[in-house]
Amino acid sequence: MNERKWRWGFNRWLVLLFIVLGFFAAKKYPPISPHVQLPAERLSHDPLFTLPGIGEFYLTNTLVALFLVDLILLAMAFAIRRQTSKGGLGMLKGVSGALEALFEGLYNMTESTAGKWAKEIFPYFATIMLIVLISNWMELIPGVDSIGFLEKVAEHGYAAQGPFLIKEEVAHGAEGFVVIPWVRVVSTDLNFTFALALISVVMTQVIGIRAQGMAYFTKFWNTSTLFSKPIFGAIDFGVGLLELISEFSKILSFAFRLFGNIFAGSVMLFVLGALVPVFVQSMVLLLEAFVGIIQALVFGMLTMTFMAQATQGHGGHDEAHA
Repeated sequence: MNERKWRWGFNRWLVLLFIVLGFFAAKKYPPISPHVQLPAERLSHDPLFTLPGIGEFYLTNTLVALFLVDLILLAMAFAIRRQTSKGGLGMLKGVSGALEALFEGLYNMTESTAGKWAKEIFPYFATIMLIVLISNWMELIPGVDSIGFLEKVAEHGYAAQGPFLIKEEVAHGAEGFVVIPWVRVVSTDLNFTFALALISVVMTQVIGIRAQGMAYFTKFWNTSTLFSKPIFGAIDFGVGLLELISEFSKILSFAFRLFGNIFAGSVMLFVLGALVPVFVQSMVLLLEAFVGIIQALVFGMLTMTFMAQATQGHGGHDEAHA
């Protein structure tokens, strides 16, 4: 009778080795409280360019992360194009095959919600979901938010030993050091989430105008029954104003929901890494991976749902326009 072998026997010893090495590394360089900052940190001392009336634009670590996200998206697109040019869609394998299955599921979801407008809405749904998903998952990459420049700060920070910080707070009034990471998760920058929310809401209005024409604006300004049926007309007029307010509130809701969840997750990883530097932080990474998927799906699905609702007329206007 053959002795049964554990399939993951080598990997468990490898994990144990990294845990032991982590304990020695933590003893040599004890963990410190990370520098948590809400705005993105600048990597360039001089502005990249200046726009009159708007201000100066600097290279920030979240901008670097956005460039990396774009490169990953382009690499995925070229990989799919390369495989489809060889054997067609039915022959996709690996990552390309997984993306094909994902896109097929997203398109079926869009078609069941938006109907004939699925082809118009699907590119926004898929693009937003992918860019948010990759942006969120960047916090799972070692070195993101933790490797960067040492910058001098006044009256706080830590002492430095070579390229590393040491757990020794500087005296009051003296200069210390903090780490300015080269790459920071772009979803923790409110500028990114606000811009993405603005694109989502603005393109929702564009889709609505394409579907209904000028009749789309009766959703916000409905006075058709204000004099013929004063009571119901006043209610319709008030509902239209509430719809207008809700369109602006969607921008804030989109932006702060994504920003708050990802920024809170990054801070939690910072704190756990400072308190328990070995193994515990890795357990939370699985939770953050799940949160990243959920937030990307929520952002994309809400965009798709709002766009689908924008194609539906009010009081028969959609039928008249069709």
